[in-house]
Amino acid sequence: MVRAGAPEPELPSSTVEFMHNSEHQLARLFDFYGIVWEYEPRTFVLAVDADGMTTEAFTPDFYLPDHGRYLEVTTLQQPLVTRKNRKVRKLRGLHPDIDIRVVYQRDYLHLLVRYGLDAPSQLEVAEVVATASEPDIGLLGLRPALPWHPSMPGFRRAS
Repeated sequence: MVRAGAPEPELPSSTVEFMHNSEHQLARLFDFYGIVWEYEPRTFVLAVDADGMTTEAFTPDFYLPDHGRYLEVTTLQQPLVTRKNRKVRKLRGLHPDIDIRVVYQRDYLHLLVRYGLDAPSQLEVAEVVATASEPDIGLLGLRPALPWHPSMPGFRRAS
């Protein structure tokens, strides 16, 4: 119970310094839906040299411990997306037990529109149209922890 005049509790997304606004926005969405997350909690070694020194590594952006899933957010230029996809494939090859998903630019923009989050600072977007009507985060394979509410952007009643 929060008393009138008492400061609101600090959300996890307000205590982390993110590399990109897209990561911060996704963390805010997780906070809103009560999804427990960790930011860049683990680095996976992908390659080592003859002396055992790491020559290639990969640190996914998020880990969702309640779902056992890592997420890599990529809203950048295509050459960087290609490099991230290669690292994700390599990680899956070395660690087939690791569940990792990539959140691409189109997925991120879809979430922005669907849930009324801030405009992406690193992207130039003329117009994005929301098409989904189900109250889920389907691209992440998760259901919201809190109920979908008519006051939320994109809410549509079932016909």
